[in-house]
Order: sequence, then C-alpha cells, then structure tokens
Amino acid sequence: MNQTLSSNPTSLPAVRYVALIPAAGVGARMGGGTPKQYLQIDDQPILRHTVQAFLLAKQIAHTYVVVSAEDGYVDAALSGMENVSILRFGGATRRDTVSNGLAALAAQLSVDDWVLVHDAARPGLTPALITHLIQQVGEHAVGGLLALPVVDTVKRVVAGRVETIARDGLWLAQTPQMFRYLILSDALAAASEVTDEASAIEAAGLIPLLVEGHACNLKVTLPADLALAQRYLSGSMG
Repeated sequence: MNQTLSSNPTSLPAVRYVALIPAAGVGARMGGGTPKQYLQIDDQPILRHTVQAFLLAKQIAHTYVVVSAEDGYVDAALSGMENVSILRFGGATRRDTVSNGLAALAAQLSVDDWVLVHDAARPGLTPALITHLIQQVGEHAVGGLLALPVVDTVKRVVAGRVETIARDGLWLAQTPQMFRYLILSDALAAASEVTDEASAIEAAGLIPLLVEGHACNLKVTLPADLALAQRYLSGSMG
C-alpha cells in the first residue's frame, strides 16, 4: 500500500479520475469507542470494503484516504491494498478534511481532473455505480453526484405541528460526489458550513447533475445499518 504521495510518482501525471475518501470522523451516533469506518462487516473493516470498490473500478487512477493525524487504525485496515495513499490531514469537519486532502494534492492534479469524494462509511458502493456516475456525468462542466429520488411521503414538524411536504423534486444525496478539482477546491474554500460537497458547489452558484444511485449504497450511521449493509454486501438483497 502506498503510504506517501511520492510512492507512486510516475502514474500521477496521467490521473484523470481519483477517489478521495474522508475518514477522519468518529461516528458518534454508532456508540462505542471504535470509529464506525473501522467496524467489521464479514471480518473486514467498513473502510476496506469502501476502498475496494474504487480499486475494482478501472477508471479510477488512484484512491486517497484522508484520516486524522492520530489515527491508529487505518494502516491495519488497508494493509496489503495497492494504489491507495493515506493522507494524514484530517480536519475537525468533513469540509475541512476534504479541503485539506485537496490541498495536499494540489501539485499532483490538474484543474480539470475529476475528484470522486465518497463517504468512508458507505461500504455498499459498487464498481458498476462508479462507472454509472462517470458515464452519466461525462464532460459536464461542473460534475454530479449519486442520489435517490424520494418515494415516501415526507413529514416535517414545526413548533409541534406536523406538515406534509411535497416530495416532487426531492432527492436524497449519496456519494460519490464527483467534481472537477479546481471547481471543488474553490467552492469548499468559499463555503462556511456545508454537509456535503454538492452543497458547496450549489452555494457557489453552480448546478450539479443528479445521477440516480442505488439503495445498496447506504451510509452506515446507526447500529442497525451494519446488518443491512452486510446483507447488501453478501448479495442477499437486490
């Protein structure tokens, strides 16, 4: 496994699509003392499943995992994996972690290279979904993201009152969120509080493309999500 940016210098000038996985979070809603990206599914850490999808996607030139400087799990979790670099520049928020990772790659990527930012705790991502996103985005000027159209009736509680929200046009954002390097870097630099990369892109006045994803690409957030993710990974759910 490549531990530093200089470990694979000959391939970097040809990079067209790279994966950037922010993995500096602690996953407080899962409980326990282990960050959720290192919890086990089928005897492998969630993060390893996540990275494997990118390693199997032929379009991805390299995968970068951004962790906190004090992370003591990542080396064992990704042991033996090739074409992966660990960047120990994680920040206090997702935005900070992604921004720091992009800054670390400034000399390695061109302004128009594509960066696919993906949640560390979405282990159900498949190479087919990565290919689908890349193909659908094509040469879009900005980029796009996987998302699911809302199919259930949506309720909102305001001051104790329940309201029904029209679901027409509503989508649930997933990842990867794929944007050109310079556009994404500039958008994040200008953003103050955003929960995903697309929010920063939108705040910059740009319009990302929504590409329909799949339920298998769920984010492991609560303990019950582990069992569901395992079912998708085992192929027991369509």
